[in-house]
Amino acid sequence: MNMIKTTHSDKRYEVLIDRPQQRNAINAAMYTEMKAALLAAAADPECRAVILSGAGGHFTAGNDLKDFQAPRDENDSPALAFLRTLADLDIPVIAAVEGQAVGIGVTLLQHCDFVYASETARLRMPFVALGLCPEGGSSLLMAQIAGSRNAARWLLAAEPFDARQACEAGLVTAVSAAGQALADARAQADTLAKLPVAALRLTKHMLKQAQREPLARAFDNERDNFRARLQSAEAQDAFRRFFAREKG
Repeated sequence: MNMIKTTHSDKRYEVLIDRPQQRNAINAAMYTEMKAALLAAAADPECRAVILSGAGGHFTAGNDLKDFQAPRDENDSPALAFLRTLADLDIPVIAAVEGQAVGIGVTLLQHCDFVYASETARLRMPFVALGLCPEGGSSLLMAQIAGSRNAARWLLAAEPFDARQACEAGLVTAVSAAGQALADARAQADTLAKLPVAALRLTKHMLKQAQREPLARAFDNERDNFRARLQSAEAQDAFRRFFAREKG
């Protein structure tokens, strides 16, 4: 069953995370499909926007923790390969967030140009609570985007937060009515579709150019530390508790 659904029309690509029974938790194969969808959009000379959304009332519950049980080598994981592609994309990316956005479901928003989050959305980056460390470039970007105080609350203390808090901090573009985040994302894509494509892509490239080198270094540092933390006693104990709750 294909858990990533990609459609394209009206000068935009829409990438839907479609695994609602697991609240759209993303596994390795899904990351690879999402990366392929981004590359297809980049290769389309008429594409002016990519929309990311989730099925079944949630954006994504984050990484499928079962994948964290597999050994990792020194190369990029499929998740990081997807994130690097997302961060390097010169096409505007729009996220439509409903329900839960957890872990990478929050950190990927840092690389989106527009984020519409439902008033009922709930966000959390529980890396420390799981014995892990920041990923997705959040060790560099979260304080830049949302301020050091919010970064401390959300990353160090792993506090959950809502769409309005995220919007006030600058992580979210606007708060949508419940169930309307995707409609608002599509409206933004319609606006972008009317603009000259070369100028649009060049402008995004210029906006992102200065941070791409330090971001690449942050990705490398996070990858190495994250891999080590996955094998730590703290993380393994957290995973055991999580799977015990799932079975219960």
